[in-house]
Order: sequence, then C-alpha cells, then structure tokens
Amino acid sequence: MSTTTLKRNDVQQRSHGFGYKSVKMLLTQRIALLGLLIVVVLAVMMSLDAAGAMSGSYDADYLAAALISAVPLAMLGLAELMVILSGRGGIDLSVGAIVSLCCIVFGYSYGIWDLGLFPSIVITAVAGAVCGAINGFLVAYIGFPPLIATLATFYAFKSLALIISGQKPISTIQIQDFFSAAQSVEIPVIGYNLPNIPLGIFTFLIPTALLAWILLNRTTFGRRLYALGTNDVAARWAGVDTRANRMMAYVLSGLISGLVAIVIVAQFASARPDAGVSGNGLALPAITIAVLGGVAITGGIGRVSGILLATLLVVWLNAGILLAFAGNEGTQLQLLALGLLLIGASLLNNLTRKKFGVLY
Repeated sequence: MSTTTLKRNDVQQRSHGFGYKSVKMLLTQRIALLGLLIVVVLAVMMSLDAAGAMSGSYDADYLAAALISAVPLAMLGLAELMVILSGRGGIDLSVGAIVSLCCIVFGYSYGIWDLGLFPSIVITAVAGAVCGAINGFLVAYIGFPPLIATLATFYAFKSLALIISGQKPISTIQIQDFFSAAQSVEIPVIGYNLPNIPLGIFTFLIPTALLAWILLNRTTFGRRLYALGTNDVAARWAGVDTRANRMMAYVLSGLISGLVAIVIVAQFASARPDAGVSGNGLALPAITIAVLGGVAITGGIGRVSGILLATLLVVWLNAGILLAFAGNEGTQLQLLALGLLLIGASLLNNLTRKKFGVLY
C-alpha cells in the first residue's frame, strides 16, 4: 500500500473519529446539546426578524424581558429535579396547586395581616414545605405511588386555595405595591450598555439555583439522593435512610414552590387562588423542563445547569413563536412546541441510555 493511501486512510479515520466523538458528546452531554439548540433557536428567530417575518423585534431587549417567565419555570424545574432524582417514579404534580395555595398564604400574611415582607416570605416558604412534607409522607412512609399521591394533593391544595380565598384574588395596596419586586433593573457596574434584567433573576432564581447546586453536589444529602435514584436497594443496604431522604426531596420541592408563589404575586400584583393551576398549570411545563434538561425520569441523573439551560431554550423559543404567530395561534403553537420538546427529550434520554449507558 502506498504512502499516499495510508495517509488518506489515516485522515478518514481521524475524521470519522472526530464526527463520532462530536455526536457522542451531544448525546451524552446534555449541556452541550442545550447550548447548541439555544444558538440555533436564536439564529433562526433573528433571521426571521431580519426578513420581516416577525410582528416585533426579536432583539436583546425582548429576550431580556422574556426572562421574567423564566424565573418561576426554572425554579419549579429545580423542584421537579429534587423529586425525580429520588427515584421510584418520583414526580410532583402538585407544584402548581402548592403555588396557588401559597399565593393566598402570602396574600393574607403580607397584604391583609400586614406582618411585614420578610416574615411573610418565611411563612409562605414554610407553608410550601408543609405541603411538600404531606406529599413526602404519603410517598415515602405510606407507600403511595408518587403519581397518585401528588395528583390527590393537587386537587386538595387547589381546593384549599379557592376555599380560603373565597375564590377571589387578594389585591390590597401592599400586594399591588409589591409589583416593584418584579421590575427589570440594570446590572450593576457592567449593565450600562446591556438590557435591564428582571429583578427576580437575582433575588429568587440565582439564590435558589445556587443553593440547589450546593445541596446536590457538596453535601451528603445530595449524594444520598443520587444514590436513591440510582439503586434504592443498594442505598438501603449502605445504611441510607431511604424514607427520610425521599421525604426531604418532596419537602424541598414544596419549599421552592412556596417561593415561586411570591414571585408570581409580584408579577401579577395580585395573590390569585388559581395562579399555579389556570390554563395548563405550572406542573407540566416544569416536568418538561426537567426532562429536557437531562433529568432521567427513572431517577439518579440530573443537573442544575441542565434545568437552567432548558428553561432558556423554552422561554426564548416561546418568545419567538409569539412574535412569529399572532394571537391565539401563537399560544397554541407554544403548547405544540412544548409537547414536541418533551417527546424529543424522552426519546433522546432512552436512546442515550441504550447506546452509551450514560447521560450527564
């Protein structure tokens, strides 16, 4: 065989190897795939904007303003991350109802009883944690399937929110003034030439994401939670209290849902009893974001960064769809896009596990 032929074969093998490694990286490294998809969505939408196919400008200011909807979605995605990681079919369908109930709790605490902002936030967060503890007790100690347990509490919490509020929103002066917590602000030092960012990103989302990352990656609880989802029996034989740790995952989910309620009250300047359940609710988009972010529905696999990137993808895709399709058509196409993303993410998760046996 000639030297030229050997060199050509070597180049082909290297090329094939690079292509295979690139595909494998995109399939197994969900962060890389999500980053690529975000770039693709931005490129397509900006191209349509440049071609005059949008009803408004798909620019940096618009993208920054769209982030206001990313705050509750990402936080509830983190809530679902906690319970799905715990395995045994872990899922929380009640997060939207917990948000609704906690909106009313915050409305009474801050808007009617005038207990002050910080005490009202603490009371609301505790109320969410109590709701999560009920879910956790039913799942971890009674042995209810998570789907059935959280569906039952979804109806219970939703009804409580309506009964306690008298089916009326709470819109006192204090609650209306709380709208300032949802305003967009300039980023300190470097924000002069950048778009303003919703305040909730800094006051709620970043602290929640940071604490969730520390909890899952730097504490023994995080290691136990991953162990539960990976192999429940092995974790129990290793001395892990599976019931207590699984219950704590639901408590954290409820706690985060309580904080989301405060964010939503600020956004709407009203404590609504249907805030988390109206329309298609908040639970299904949160679960979609979790699965899209690389969380394995079987448990034991998932990352905070995946949740955040998946939220950006969904929010900026939805923002583009609203500009490309006016009126109700755009809203319905958002739901279609969300469904297709969920199907695609589930198929990709299954394909990755079967072919490579790993997902990050």
